[in-house]
Formats: sequence, structure tokens, C-alpha cells
Amino acid sequence: MQTSFPTFNSGYNQLFKLGKLTVGIIAPVDNYAVGEQPDLTQHVKRIQLAESMGFSGVWLRDVPFNVPAFGDVGQVFDPFVYLGFLAAQTKSIALGVASLILPLRHPAHIAKAIASADVLSQGRVVVGVASGDRPEEYPALNKPFSNRGETFRDSVEYLRQMWQKFPTFNNELGYFDGQVDMVPKPTTGNLPLLFTGGSRQHPEWIAQHSDGWITYPRPIAMQQQIIAQYRENLRKFERPIQPVMQSLYIDLVDDPNALPTPIHLGYRLGVNQLVNYLIALEEIGVNHVALNLRFSTGPIEQTMATLAETILPKFNH
Repeated sequence: MQTSFPTFNSGYNQLFKLGKLTVGIIAPVDNYAVGEQPDLTQHVKRIQLAESMGFSGVWLRDVPFNVPAFGDVGQVFDPFVYLGFLAAQTKSIALGVASLILPLRHPAHIAKAIASADVLSQGRVVVGVASGDRPEEYPALNKPFSNRGETFRDSVEYLRQMWQKFPTFNNELGYFDGQVDMVPKPTTGNLPLLFTGGSRQHPEWIAQHSDGWITYPRPIAMQQQIIAQYRENLRKFERPIQPVMQSLYIDLVDDPNALPTPIHLGYRLGVNQLVNYLIALEEIGVNHVALNLRFSTGPIEQTMATLAETILPKFNH
């Protein structure tokens, strides 16, 4: 019987424990319910605070362009530059990206950047990958939106080949005959790739090739069914159980027992109800929840303190 997830670097091992759920936080750690961009004046201080409080990971996003119709520019900074910066500004918190949009960049640049960040952070980088959901970004880079699924598959193969020494392979994105190599290599010789949503792929292909799965909040019963199908597909290909994570927007209210009311991809609720919700997610097989405070109506530091006092001791231990 499998007793643990496959091991990768320290960031992955810290985030994902079989049968357990851990809690991280999404950058920017800021509330900006109105407007596209966060304030960012406290961004380093709050991520360092999250690390000191015991959040297991901080998650960045890959948003190359400001698309007003989408209404969100993520943490504003380029994810690769920010990973390197945070590697120097923190010591132990896992540094995740959920998720890099593979078809928008050549995978050679991605492989070099994330392996560099992994080495500079001493193995704390965890990478989610996706096919992208903003059609406006593709013509801006002269990239075809229609074949992003195929490009995603080629990029995954390319990235994994770059972890090998003097790789030999050939696909639509590059040809290697064993005469050139890329350095640095990841700290453990490999970097886990967590696939996001469907990524324009068949569920069985995702089960065959993913090191974990990132999905979106859903009602508990539906989420349980989808996770069970992912893991059934893993068994079909005789692969070990892989971790599942999701995001969750929250707005904690003063009454700790306030029942959940829906907000965008999350809930407004009391902290005791959040405990119950996270327990329910843990029971259905979710292994990590990345909390997003964008719609928080309370002071950020106070909300983080409440989470650190009530949530983290129950999960991040």
C-alpha cells in the first residue's frame, strides 16, 4: 500500500503529504476587490510574515498581459523574476507557480528559469502548468490559440528532456542530438509538473504524465467525484497516487461560526466554518489549498493572524 507521495524537492515534499491537507497563500497577499491591480507596497513583508506564521507555500501566477475583460493581473511581477527575488527574501516557504502558461513561451526559457530558481531557493520551487484561458494573449505573442493543447504536450516533453544530461529527442519545439546540454539542473534532478484543469488534454493523458493536479473549487460532492476519477485513471496506468490541490478565495467575517455564503470561487464565512470546510476537502483527497485574500474585507495582517491561530495548527504540522 502506498504510504507517501513520490518525493521530489523540499518544496513539493513540504506541500504534499498523502492523506493530509496543507494550507498556503496566493500572492499578492492583498485585498483589492475593486480594480485590477493590488497595492503591492507590503508584498515582501507579508510573504515573509506568511513564512513566519507557518503557511506551507506561497503561490504566484503567470499573467503576461493586462486583459481588462478578465479583471485581474495576478501579482503583477513576472513569475520567474519574482521566484528569484523571493528565493533570496525567504528561507523555508515553498515557492509555487500556479500556473505557467506553457504555449506562450518556448520551453527552453521556462526550463532554464525554473531550474535556476529551484537551485537558488535550495529546492523550494513547485511548478503548475496550464494551456491558458485568455485568448487575447495569444495574438499579442503571435501564437495560435487553436493548437495550444498540442503545444502543451510538446512543452511537457521538452521540459522533462531538459532535466536529462545531453538529451536526445526531437519534437515540434526543438531537436537535440546529444551534443548540447542545459544547466543548471533542478536540485533533485527533476522538477514536478502539476497539470492545471484539463489543459486541453484527455483525462487519461493527464493521468499518464502529471506529477499532481491543480483544480478549481467546486461543491464537495462534485470535487470528490472528479478527484476519484483522476486517481482511478492513475491506477489504470499503474501510476502511484499523485497530489491534488485547489485554490480558494475567502473573506473571513468576525463571527467565527458564520455559515459560508458564496463569493467568486470561494466563500465568505467564519473561521470555524473554514476549518470544517478544509476538513471536508481533506477527507475527499485534496492535499493542498492555496488561499486567496483578494476579496477579504478585513485587514490583511489580522486575517493572516486569525488563519495562523486557528487554521494552520490543524493542518500545517
